[in-house]
Amino acid sequence: MSDVVTGDAVVLDVQIAQLPVRAVGALIDILVMFAGYLIGVMLWAATLAQTDPALSAAVLIIFTVLVLVGYPVAFETATRGRSLGKMAMGLRVVSDDGGPERFRQALFRALAGVIEIWMFFGGPAVICSLLSKRGKRIGDVFAGTVVIGERGPRLAPPPVMPPSLAWWASSLELSGLSVEQAELARQFLSRAPHLEPRVRDQMAYRIAGDVAARISPPPPPGVPAHHVLAAVLAERHRRALARLRPSPPAPVPVAVPAQGPPPAAPTQNTNGFTPPA
Repeated sequence: MSDVVTGDAVVLDVQIAQLPVRAVGALIDILVMFAGYLIGVMLWAATLAQTDPALSAAVLIIFTVLVLVGYPVAFETATRGRSLGKMAMGLRVVSDDGGPERFRQALFRALAGVIEIWMFFGGPAVICSLLSKRGKRIGDVFAGTVVIGERGPRLAPPPVMPPSLAWWASSLELSGLSVEQAELARQFLSRAPHLEPRVRDQMAYRIAGDVAARISPPPPPGVPAHHVLAAVLAERHRRALARLRPSPPAPVPVAVPAQGPPPAAPTQNTNGFTPPA
């Protein structure tokens, strides 16, 4: 799992596409490109005897570039990071910052694919994907993109904030909490109802202790461990959604007309009465 946001900016936790799934999607794209190229070459050969040889060679080169580069660039730009093979396998290309793939990034990926996939039969792409933590090939490294899976298991909804801990959660410093620790706590809370009470309490105490050591201020004394985890995850989810929402526009200052000095307040006697005018 990773904390990348999809191109539509609605998913907070996504699954990085695995190499075998990406290979099948790439194979589908290669078959589509090969079929289109074969049809184009057949049409080119039918007009070969009627055109100038130099013009025919130029047309063939341009058509080859359009198939190898134009197909992935056009599809991934128009569909926000998906080609026909990626659509079939439920994959999408997104930027490292979570935004949708842009034209420049699709062009970088396509140009790098000519070398690492077509010229070297995919060898460099496979090696780079195996060495990268996010399964990036060389084109992804230079373009600043990552391929994610959109058909991963649906995550459980975020836990509900315990009302008695809302005040504490709003003041938390969560920068020390890693994605792995938050994911472990989320999985535990989703499976807690199906665990034995003794095992559930032991796991909750251990996981909550690890989480409490990475946040501040510490939880109030006497609070159950699973309530602490629910409050932390709910607050973390709330802040993540707040970062995705656009900030409201700044208020426009309104000119206030100048006024004279306010009237003097009437003096009051020591006996509490206001003297007459």
